Amino acid sequence: MTFRRTISFFIAMGCALALFAAPCHAYVGPGAGFALASSFLAVFAAVLAALFVLLTLPLRWTLALLGRGRRKRRPGEPARVVIVGLDGLDPRIARQYMDAGDLPHFKALAEQGHFGPLATTCPSVSPVAWSTFQTGVNPGRHNVFDFLTWDWRTCLPKLSSSQITDPGRILKLGPLAIPWKKARIELLRKSKPFWDYATRAGVPCAALRVPITYPPEKGRAMTICGMCAPDLRGTQGSFTYFTTDSAETGDATGGLRILLKLENGRAHTALPGPQNPLEPDGDPLSIRFSLEKKNGAAVLRLPGQNPVRLEPGAYSEWLPLAFKAAPGIKVCGIARFLLTECEPHLKLYVTPINIDPRKPALPIGNPAIFSVYLSKLLGRFATLGLAEDTWARNEKLITDKQFLEQVYQTHGEREAMLDLALARFRTGLVVCVFDTPDRIQHMFWKQHASGQGDMADTIRGMYRRMDSLVGKIRGKLGPDDVLMVISDHGVRGFDRCLNINAWLKENGYLHLKPDADPDANYYGAVDWTRTRAFGLGLTGVFLNTKGKGEQGIVEPGQEQESLKSELREKLARVTDPANGRAAIKTVFDTRQIYNGPYVENAPDLVVCYDEGYRTSWDSVTGGCGGPVFHDNDKAWSGDHCAHPSLVPGVLFCNKKVNKPKPHIGDIAPTALSLFGITPPDHMQGGDLLSKSSSE
Repeated sequence: MTFRRTISFFIAMGCALALFAAPCHAYVGPGAGFALASSFLAVFAAVLAALFVLLTLPLRWTLALLGRGRRKRRPGEPARVVIVGLDGLDPRIARQYMDAGDLPHFKALAEQGHFGPLATTCPSVSPVAWSTFQTGVNPGRHNVFDFLTWDWRTCLPKLSSSQITDPGRILKLGPLAIPWKKARIELLRKSKPFWDYATRAGVPCAALRVPITYPPEKGRAMTICGMCAPDLRGTQGSFTYFTTDSAETGDATGGLRILLKLENGRAHTALPGPQNPLEPDGDPLSIRFSLEKKNGAAVLRLPGQNPVRLEPGAYSEWLPLAFKAAPGIKVCGIARFLLTECEPHLKLYVTPINIDPRKPALPIGNPAIFSVYLSKLLGRFATLGLAEDTWARNEKLITDKQFLEQVYQTHGEREAMLDLALARFRTGLVVCVFDTPDRIQHMFWKQHASGQGDMADTIRGMYRRMDSLVGKIRGKLGPDDVLMVISDHGVRGFDRCLNINAWLKENGYLHLKPDADPDANYYGAVDWTRTRAFGLGLTGVFLNTKGKGEQGIVEPGQEQESLKSELREKLARVTDPANGRAAIKTVFDTRQIYNGPYVENAPDLVVCYDEGYRTSWDSVTGGCGGPVFHDNDKAWSGDHCAHPSLVPGVLFCNKKVNKPKPHIGDIAPTALSLFGITPPDHMQGGDLLSKSSSE
């Protein structure tokens, strides 16, 4: 940094009382936005506050758990309510393995209380279902309808769960950009989670890694964010892959591929990081490092750290990474390094760069210092919402076994968090969500379905691992504790893909610009002046309605309703030319299945697929080239975009459930009712354990 630039920096720091924020680029859906907060005064104040909170947190936590400021436990009230989410656990498969004797702890839990399917949301995708779980309302009341939603102002997709508010005017001082106002990261999920109502009533609560909780909400609950928390680059998880094999470089879905050049057995390169918050139009920050071949392994040298020996096929521990933005300003992350090959080529996979829980560039929990406290006790842990790198496996950059190891590393971290919460919270509410079943069933369904290959028993092994987890939890419960083990949806396989946008193009509903590339991502080829409908995300179809966007052409009212009816009828008849099967089971008009203040933000139609089908990878983010139908050639072969009746979640409980057909929206009011808290009027679910619920 030159003297002039250094002077400009310190002038800027003296003038700026706002927080710096810079959005990074999103990649393949669900996409993300990110803001890095840094200002000299703000950071200095934050450090002092963090030290105070860190030093006093154990005392304050202990006081809270001893009951200071909390109402006394009422007669008949459970000491604790423990809710364990196992994302994607399927009731059919659980029943099969229980009957085979593989799941003794699940079986004992079922015999003690309840086991059965848990009706899911429409669509049956994780962000929608988990939002309903925590709020007790339908999507029209919590505003999450898929991973992605539509920005009518820009005609681009955006993440459905959070967004960055532009800081407005920018003051330019030399090469630096100083916002006049603080950029704000906003949680787009509406309605309050049930633990907010519980803590207001004096019930201690920890909510760990629940999806769609980023950015963390203020409140009395102790939280660590889950699905849709970004990585340090601002994506939903982008890997970096270094290789000396020029044939493996080039574009990569879900990450970066970088060519290594060896000189005397050593390569010098840089790991790209986040955008510099001080120079939003400049190059991303990076860290220089070297990799040296040595005795069949490699030695990694990062700045300011001891050399790390990387054995082929073995992950490193979480290694801290400090990206220098300016003197005294660092943006901290963590990553694991995996040497996938040493000979004949040198190949290095780096996980997505997670926000460092020990030095978070952004708060990833509540209170903001909570992640620091946990990492001091448990060691560093994954903070990325989608921590298991499915795209690196899809791109065949890591093997099945290496992916599985990564999944169980994350699972182990989550178990340690839950163990700590159960030890600390002797009364109150503990909620923890594990992503393990979802990720493993996504990626190993083909082997499971065929029963062939080295990984054919991976899903069965996962169910056994979840059974072991349930056994450990049950062993830590008291006689007055209530345990619920739930999943947001089940799983079905899909070996064929339907490109909704290609179908809309072929049938005259979506039009392209002259000479445009139909494979252009993010709707770059679409001619909005002639397009009446387009697909977005995993299940949504939007009409290009007048009044919503500047280029809307569909008249609201009769024309809009007529077009919806026409599309519903035609899509329901779409058949796969390869086998004559109908790919779509039902197309729902969202105005007929949702209610609430946010229905206008929903897609006009929700497409629910039949077993064996899903929307194509390209269609999710606007690609409309290629055939309407094609084979699914990805490792990701299990999914849950089918009709909700095909993929219900699961509910185990150590108490008798009195409602004949429990729904995921019932969990929130049930948890509140257990503590004698009357659920708010806007919650739509019912109390599963009440005797009146059986009527």
